[in-house]
Amino acid sequence: MIVENLPVPFDRRVWLEATSLVQEGFHVSVISPRKPGDVPHAVIDGVRVYRYKMYPPTRGVLSFLWEFTYCWAMTFWLSLVVLRREGFDAIHACNPPDTFWLLGRIYKLFGKKYVFDHHDLNPELYESRFGKRGWLHRALLWLERQQFRTADRVISTNESYRQVAIQRGGVPPERVVVVRSGPDLNRFHRVAPNPPLRRGKRYMAVYLGVMGPQDGVDYLVRAAEHVVRTFRREDIQFVLVGDGDVRSDLEEMAHAKGLDECVCFTGRIPDEELHEVLSTADIALAPDPKNPLNDLSTMNKVVEYMAMGLPIVSFDLKETRYSAGEAAVYATPNDEQEFARLIIELLDDPERRQRMGVYGAQRVREHLAWEHSRRVLVQLYRDLLCGGE
Repeated sequence: MIVENLPVPFDRRVWLEATSLVQEGFHVSVISPRKPGDVPHAVIDGVRVYRYKMYPPTRGVLSFLWEFTYCWAMTFWLSLVVLRREGFDAIHACNPPDTFWLLGRIYKLFGKKYVFDHHDLNPELYESRFGKRGWLHRALLWLERQQFRTADRVISTNESYRQVAIQRGGVPPERVVVVRSGPDLNRFHRVAPNPPLRRGKRYMAVYLGVMGPQDGVDYLVRAAEHVVRTFRREDIQFVLVGDGDVRSDLEEMAHAKGLDECVCFTGRIPDEELHEVLSTADIALAPDPKNPLNDLSTMNKVVEYMAMGLPIVSFDLKETRYSAGEAAVYATPNDEQEFARLIIELLDDPERRQRMGVYGAQRVREHLAWEHSRRVLVQLYRDLLCGGE
């Protein structure tokens, strides 16, 4: 498996895929960047992990191109190491970026299979991040087509992505499967709350996820400002869990707005602490703004919130509404003041919060938990490598 966007095992989806396949008897090696403190090579939960030094956060177009070149070269080198040490029959490549198809074509010359795990719509990601199309957008569409043309199988994270693979990528429907990023309920569960996390506030609202330019955490900070300034509520503690390219900018933004008393950034935290935070919170927040990428993407945090029985405030996005249903209330897209108003309304209605939490947890158990997607993933590899056995 190849992943560039996040290190493992921090990338929950990739780690669930890798450990699930190991549990079914497959031998799995993962190539990923490494964060400070990680060792270059380790065996974790039966998965052989090979890591290269993470590239510093990038912002401009040229720095993105250099980052992709560096990561591709390091991945190619480590793939040779894995081939020599372990051997492999298939490459399972996650995007972004859409550049590993070339690695797939090289190894397909030697009989290896190529599986494209479609995490992000990169043309839409570029348009959403930079607000334009142009030649680079066309280049990203070309790279995406090469992924689809190279792949022996395509894994989509939802039905919207599956339709992109079929309609825009020209992939035969029988070669595309949907593997949703649901939580593993054996590991993702409520624990005893920790009241000091509220920092003396009556209520606590949590955000969990990546903090990149397209993730909308700046919308959340501005919504928190509306909560305090426009609606004059100082009884809500906002806890923001995660990291990303713009986390330091967001911290500076919250400080400049005078929100230090009600907005807390934790960075990445161990699972035990994360479960404690989610078990203490009253509501969860999904501030992803509506744009060409987010509207069609499934937000992992939304399903994880639901698994923990948390009611959600979200902007009204197509795939978020599909995932959450009645477990969320939906603000007009990108309207920060309405988002703030819904936070307050939901916190002031404990009975509604209870109903939404119960609904969300049940929907995850019955439809969205990892166990449902796990079977699809395992069957894909049995069909591809074992003739369906």
